[in-house]
This record gives sequence, structure tokens and C-alpha cells, in this order.
Amino acid sequence: MSDEMIIEHCSPTLAGIKTGNLFSCEYSDRQCFLKEICRLNRVLVKKGINAIPVRYSENRVLIYVFRPAFLAKDFKDNDTASLLEELGYEATDVRACVRCLSKKLFNLSSSKEFPHEIGLFLGYPVDDVKGFMKHKGECSKCTGRWKVYGDVERAKQTFDKYDKCTRDYMKRFRAGTSLDSLTVFA
Repeated sequence: MSDEMIIEHCSPTLAGIKTGNLFSCEYSDRQCFLKEICRLNRVLVKKGINAIPVRYSENRVLIYVFRPAFLAKDFKDNDTASLLEELGYEATDVRACVRCLSKKLFNLSSSKEFPHEIGLFLGYPVDDVKGFMKHKGECSKCTGRWKVYGDVERAKQTFDKYDKCTRDYMKRFRAGTSLDSLTVFA
């Protein structure tokens, strides 16, 4: 897992404009991968970000990069907290929520439904997460970084902001700016 991969998939979170990002990468040796996660967290934690593996498969791992303080703020929204509690989460405890999500992802099998509430952990609007769950991913008004069931114009502005951020961060990284320098404390 390279710094470039982190920047490519997580720039809005690194920039402090998004709660979290999720991406998958290959690994061949679990111990080496865990050392890499520790290295990454030495850079990110001091800026208020955590990176954790939330699901392993045969040779891939799903990594959640997030700002716990942003997640706590997101989960204080009444609609978000209610939905999380309906789904078995304790919305007032961010760490417990992340552990619960991780457990759901680790225990995912073909007989269990994917935990679509994951969108709340990525900073998606609660109306869009509820709409996705209600309509089973169908009938969205618009699709971008997520499927939109609520405010289309606001979502498009957010998609554009995230895309611009990612392009800027990739350009700066390729010009020699380090992951540490690109990651802001927010």
C-alpha cells in the first residue's frame, strides 16, 4: 500500500473536507501489511485520522481511513443517530460504532446483506443512505461518489469538490509533496 494509493483514494479525508474513505488493496503477507498500517497511522494519527483494516479476503484488504472527530459530529445528527440505533449501533460511542461496522464486515457472508449504513461512516447524507437502503440501490436521482436520493445539487457540488481535491492532491504528491505535508489537522 503506497502513499500514492492513500492520496488517490482518501484525499478529501486527508484535506479535512470529508469524514472518511474506504478502499481496497492487495496484500501478500498479513504481517507486512499490518506493519504498513502502523507506519501509515504514525503519519495520520497526529493529524486526527485513523486507518484500520475492516475486512480481509484471500489477498485483498478493505481499509477505512477516517476522522473520529468528524464521525462523532456526524453521529450527533438526530436522523443519523436514530438510523444507527435501529441497526444495532450505539451512536454516542464512535469507537464502538466502528468496531460494530468492522465486525459486520468481517462476518459478511453470502447469506448476510452488506451493511449499507457504511455510507454514514463515509460522511454521506443520511437521506441518501436511507434512500439507498429503501430502494435497494435502485431509482436514485443521480450517481457520483454515491447514489443520491436527496439533494442532487448539493451532492453534485460535493462530488465536484472531492474530485478537485483529489486532482490537486495527486498533482502535488507527484511534484514531491509528502503524505504528511498533504494531511491537514482538522
